[in-house]
Amino acid sequence: MSRGSREVYLPLATGPLAAPDGRSVVVVGGGLAGVAAATVLAERGVEVTLVEKECYLGGRAGAWSERLSSGESFEMERGFHAFFRQYYNLRALLRRIDPELDLLAPLEDYPILGPNGEVQSFRDLPRRTPFNVISLTARSPALGLADLVRVNGRRALEMLTYDAERTYGRRDGMSAGEYLDSLRFPPRARHLLFDVFSHSFFNPEYEMSAGELLMMFHFYFTGNPEGLVFDVARAPFSRSIWEPFTRYLESLGVRIQTGTSARTVRRLEGGRWSVMTGRGALQAEGVVLAVTVPALKKLVAASPDLDEPAWRRGIEGLDLTNPFAVWRLWLDRPTERGRAPFVGTTGLGPLDNISLYHLFEDESRAWYEKHGGAVVELHAYAIEPDQDDGELRTRLLDALHDVYPETRNSGILEERYLVRRDCPAFAPGSHASRPGVETAFEGVTLAGDFVKLPIPSALMERAVASGFLAANYLLARDRVRSEPIRSIPPRGLLAGVPLRRPFLSRPL
Repeated sequence: MSRGSREVYLPLATGPLAAPDGRSVVVVGGGLAGVAAATVLAERGVEVTLVEKECYLGGRAGAWSERLSSGESFEMERGFHAFFRQYYNLRALLRRIDPELDLLAPLEDYPILGPNGEVQSFRDLPRRTPFNVISLTARSPALGLADLVRVNGRRALEMLTYDAERTYGRRDGMSAGEYLDSLRFPPRARHLLFDVFSHSFFNPEYEMSAGELLMMFHFYFTGNPEGLVFDVARAPFSRSIWEPFTRYLESLGVRIQTGTSARTVRRLEGGRWSVMTGRGALQAEGVVLAVTVPALKKLVAASPDLDEPAWRRGIEGLDLTNPFAVWRLWLDRPTERGRAPFVGTTGLGPLDNISLYHLFEDESRAWYEKHGGAVVELHAYAIEPDQDDGELRTRLLDALHDVYPETRNSGILEERYLVRRDCPAFAPGSHASRPGVETAFEGVTLAGDFVKLPIPSALMERAVASGFLAANYLLARDRVRSEPIRSIPPRGLLAGVPLRRPFLSRPL
């Protein structure tokens, strides 16, 4: 366990490590949340059936096989994923298949690139607050002493005072865009320091809760003891994660059903449940619903036995954020030496980041070594739902040429372009009604990166932590020992400190 992590048992159960004979659970959804729940349950002797609509595990972190026009096979994914070092629960899950985490490679930096050659680096920042904040501010090329004087200091210090109850109570009704406006940072500094960060959660700033933004800022920066730099997968997820995880789950006796969906959930006599899938009914004492927001809403609407009105309203209130686009390019010329494997971008139209896969992933590196050229992936987050694909690709390519001029003369040998809309929205005012892992129904739990958790968490880490927690709630009925759930410190450095000194007296 990392020196900076906190170990939390939710709920606390310190009984036996094995469930009573005959206990069974159906896990609906084979993404990170579902696999995490299935893993914990099966390790404790529960009979688990895992149902996944796709033909592969992984959900939004999955991968599937395709072929280039040359006939060469490759593994396609839904875009770059960063494995931050405070993703304690995700890392604990991955250690089941790779105890030393050799599947991950560390990055030294992920610079933010802006127009006119602007660069914001995160290399070698101190890990501890407030030293990381001071260092980042001092090295920012877009923030001078005169700019700092004009910043709303009291409002900015809210980033150091995160407390879930207080922060969501005060800021959930405000949009992240309004909060960032109120800081009065100069536009260039805001772009380099905040816009890239807020866009990374797929939600447009003025459609995202400021409370959620402050939680994420605490989780990734001001409350994170592990530093801002992250790791990347050395190989495609299908080969490095999901193939070994399939073998691991099967070794525990998990029955994996891919290519089929759950249609309804019914309550049976004796406290049991039935999940109707495209292949028939599955009966069990427990159910974990670990699917996307649209799939969950459809499943609940088709399941009259999930009949608690307030809970149903919470499910109905869930929504999706804007689509995102992933464009992978196989270029016929290499990128310039010294380029970073991954960069964020700002002020460059819809382009949010650039990944050079041939610099960190073995499959792409092998293609590069054989053919020359480069494997480049461009991301655009929170695009408009009616965005024209041709126009978007033109703007993404123009932005790539602006920051990496050597690509102007590159030909595109192959390309794959994806637009998906299945990431959860965190709209202003949505936190109070957002469902948590525990439901109104004995034996039914939720898991996914949309659920409300009692610890700061986001993205892949939230999915895994929710899966662990969903399993713990089901195991707690028999007092079976909980899976430890690890977290960064739950409150900010200055949480509880009144910010009333004269130089911080500007109105909130």
